[in-house]
Amino acid sequence: MADVLVRDLRKTFVVPEREAGVGEALRSLVRRKTRAVHAVEAISFEIEPGEVVGFLGPNGAGKTTTLKMLSGLLYPTSGEARVLGHVPSKRERDFLRRITLVMGNRNQLQWDLPALDSFELNRAIYRLPREEYHATRDELIELLEISDLVRKPVRNLSLGERMKVEIVGALLHRPQVLFLDEPTIGLDVTMQKRIRMFIAEYNRRHGATVLLTSHYMADVEALCKRVIVIHHGRILFDGPLASLADTFAAYKTIGVVLENGARLDAYGEVIHDDGERVTLRVPKAETSRVAARLLAEQQVLDLTIEEPPIEDVIELVFAQ
Repeated sequence: MADVLVRDLRKTFVVPEREAGVGEALRSLVRRKTRAVHAVEAISFEIEPGEVVGFLGPNGAGKTTTLKMLSGLLYPTSGEARVLGHVPSKRERDFLRRITLVMGNRNQLQWDLPALDSFELNRAIYRLPREEYHATRDELIELLEISDLVRKPVRNLSLGERMKVEIVGALLHRPQVLFLDEPTIGLDVTMQKRIRMFIAEYNRRHGATVLLTSHYMADVEALCKRVIVIHHGRILFDGPLASLADTFAAYKTIGVVLENGARLDAYGEVIHDDGERVTLRVPKAETSRVAARLLAEQQVLDLTIEEPPIEDVIELVFAQ
């Protein structure tokens, strides 16, 4: 049975609108104009136990709205959503004990208290046995290497440090399903890598199911074998990350290092030239022929053929 099941899920917001000005403000008191915003439109997917799935899309695509419906913070307009067999909007105690939602731009811990005090509060909320709580807390602190941070007031921590203690606080009850909304947003490269390693290790140790949104493709490439791409509230792609390029990208890139530094415009579109290595964009069907021409006609020191960067593929998906 799937840990997460979504069938024809929709969410429509009714929002007021009016023109600027005092007159329009007064008229809106008598007759308010509204419009419907379709944030999520009839999406369907399933996530099996232990899967780590990337949920990709531009701002406003419907990612966060979907996560909020799956975690029970928003009530769907129509359709079906089940997480671990529960209807999220019912907010049943057993459901809440088995899931967590981590949002990279939201604080859940008490600002003026050391993280350890907030952890203790979470222990009481989830009614965790003290021995089990200490074992889990110490394991998470060790995994993220934050033993020197948890005794400081949260307000004294950097963004990256705060994100690490936030994640520990969200996982103290050992949730089975993790909804992670931009968990590495705003962090430096080193901190992003540390968070990614932690998520992968938590998944490995506890078999947790993870639905991850991120604008950093390094997060997705490091953690996810499967991705779901959403745009304007609709799913455009659901499948293996490796096949995303095959489905949407009609070209490959050829990286060439020449001995003589000749111009290569005749072989394809030059998208990068640092004076030593030249990168060409060529149609996928022409890749072998162009590579053979280069080897036959130029003094090639090195040649590599690669799929386009995943960021470029996602842009192509959004352009469909």
